[in-house]
Amino acid sequence: MKIAIALFEQVTALDAVGPYEVLQRLPGAEVSFVGHRKGEVRTDNGFLGLSVDYTFGEVPSPEVLLIPGGFGTRALIDDAAILDWIRSAHETSQFTTSVCTGSLLLGAAGVLGGLSATTHFAARPLLAKYGATPSDERVVEEGKVITAAGVSSGIDMALLLAERLTDATTAKALQLGIEYDPQPPHDAGALHKVDAAVLVRLQELARDKK
Repeated sequence: MKIAIALFEQVTALDAVGPYEVLQRLPGAEVSFVGHRKGEVRTDNGFLGLSVDYTFGEVPSPEVLLIPGGFGTRALIDDAAILDWIRSAHETSQFTTSVCTGSLLLGAAGVLGGLSATTHFAARPLLAKYGATPSDERVVEEGKVITAAGVSSGIDMALLLAERLTDATTAKALQLGIEYDPQPPHDAGALHKVDAAVLVRLQELARDKK
């Protein structure tokens, strides 16, 4: 089973690596990190490098297509190379998926028209521009298209995808294998769960990273 994860400059690391950690454990999985050119790309804060092993042209027809998000998606909204690859791969894929603002690239490629979809809450209204119905669900499944909200939700999406590709018992086994049993110290993982002070602090932190 060929699973292609796109990489690009300023990708958010967990968007790609979280699902990878689940999907690479699937029986028969062959995971490829795909991009414009082979070599290192830097994640959105510049601290971490990830390696592109194959160009888009070398992995034309994966069974599973995964587009992560990150600040780098903004520069790719009109990038013909990645959008053409998404369109072509989607035609024959078993599943086409995204994490965070990766869904904006699916939208720009014409994949989300008429579908419900999700992304990071800060970018969610932009989905309507591509004919999608924005959803505040953590993971949205529309046929073979599965979109996940912000960053950590990619793990949830990958576990759902694992079940669709195999069965519930296998998905549970993968979850146990990575000991994914979230118990954060605060119940603050969604916009509707926090007060204004938390949102303001998040915005301050985001500005500091720019």
